[in-house]
Amino acid sequence: MISQNAIETLRKTEIGAQGLFIDGVQVEATSGASLPVTSPIDGRPFASIADGNAADIDRAVKSARKAFEKGSWSRAAPAFRKKVLTKFAELVEKHADELAVLGVRDNGTEIGMAYKAEPLSAAGTIRYYAEAIDKVYGEIAPTAENVLGLIHKEPLGVVGVIVPWNFPLMIGAWKIAPALAAGNCVVVKPPEIASLTLLRLAELASEAGLPAGVLNVVTGLGAVTGEALGLHMDVDAIAFTGSGPVGRRLLEYSARSNLKRVFLELGGKSPNIVFADAPDLKQTAVVSANGIFRNSGQVCVAGSRLLVQSAVYDRFMDELLSATMRLKVGDPLDLTSDVGAVSSAEQLDKNLGFVARATEEGARLVTGGQRMLTETGGSYMAPTIFENVMQDMQLAREEVFGPVLGVMRFETEEEAVRLANSTIYGLASAVWTANLSTAHRMVRAINAGVVHVNTYGGADITVPLGGVKQSGFGRDKSLHALEKYLELKAAWIAL
Repeated sequence: MISQNAIETLRKTEIGAQGLFIDGVQVEATSGASLPVTSPIDGRPFASIADGNAADIDRAVKSARKAFEKGSWSRAAPAFRKKVLTKFAELVEKHADELAVLGVRDNGTEIGMAYKAEPLSAAGTIRYYAEAIDKVYGEIAPTAENVLGLIHKEPLGVVGVIVPWNFPLMIGAWKIAPALAAGNCVVVKPPEIASLTLLRLAELASEAGLPAGVLNVVTGLGAVTGEALGLHMDVDAIAFTGSGPVGRRLLEYSARSNLKRVFLELGGKSPNIVFADAPDLKQTAVVSANGIFRNSGQVCVAGSRLLVQSAVYDRFMDELLSATMRLKVGDPLDLTSDVGAVSSAEQLDKNLGFVARATEEGARLVTGGQRMLTETGGSYMAPTIFENVMQDMQLAREEVFGPVLGVMRFETEEEAVRLANSTIYGLASAVWTANLSTAHRMVRAINAGVVHVNTYGGADITVPLGGVKQSGFGRDKSLHALEKYLELKAAWIAL
């Protein structure tokens, strides 16, 4: 784990102006324009990124296509790609302290979470797909003896990757690593408020031996660079994590351009369901509080709807409030902070708007609901709990993406299922029970891509992540993620 001394040294590192990463080197944006990078820790700018535009996306896509057609990566032996990606993973791990602090300065995630969830997780993901790629086989079809049917698996070509600001390294690696392992070339559009670690990641990839043009990063506003990437006629697929409205636009861009494949991991309003026979109510409350309040609630799978069975409701709420009050909100670069900053002043205002609306609609504020640490100049919000939340309230229906929890009571298992599924989303969920049969029934009944049982979060790279309904489609993580980045080609050979 990183030390506080190392954090303080890295906190003071001058970052300066960052360019785009195209064809293996940093270059200026075509327009020469830049965007300031403001830290949510103190509200002060500490760097700048290039403000890319459609011309820059075109430069990056052309670089990626040229590299793909050249074949030094796309047609390289899987063992060679494995060697380079393994070195890449080692370099990410070696620079974990630098990457972690850089990311926290950019987006405000508490360092204790960021260190593991960002550079260490990214390194593990890259290593996982490096190890996997030389174990992906083609197939021989069962045909008549005078015919040979072969099924080849080939890279798609140029893959566009668009990632969110909450965990840009971790989520970026979930997409970049399998795409590269499969032999594709990649153009990454980072979030404009958290681009720095992905730019550094591209430099480390080049240092590891990734050929020029195989991995490109174009920073800039999503409405400009994201749209250009989605509409580009020479991009073969888009892998996206973010909001539903942007996901819909990417589908439209695909239809308006070359019918590129689009893989979407969108929002969630995940139910966390506590039955009366939960094994340990105190521990359940601690994990549930962390499941919504860590990283200021800015987690796609956050357990933002808490459903508690009436028989233990009052006792559980006491435990939950106690666990919440013990969380220290503070400087995300302080190892003693449990909860860091909200990613931006704009996101904080949005969160407070949800609080105001929930109060207007009749939910009862139990704790929190206000901005904190205003003297720092940063964006901090108290962990917030509402009870008496009804299913028709905004807080029960819409994703906040902030440290705001809505609590509901239920009586029966059937009611819990109805409440859990009464949402347009279906990303994650959790069930707390000592009854094995109840657990299995709930796993089958809940409409979500992930169902946790007696835990919340923590699933590693070995299992897929993705949603149903308006939480999107396509899966990140696990061997299943490779399928998105491989094309099937059939050969029918008369013997």
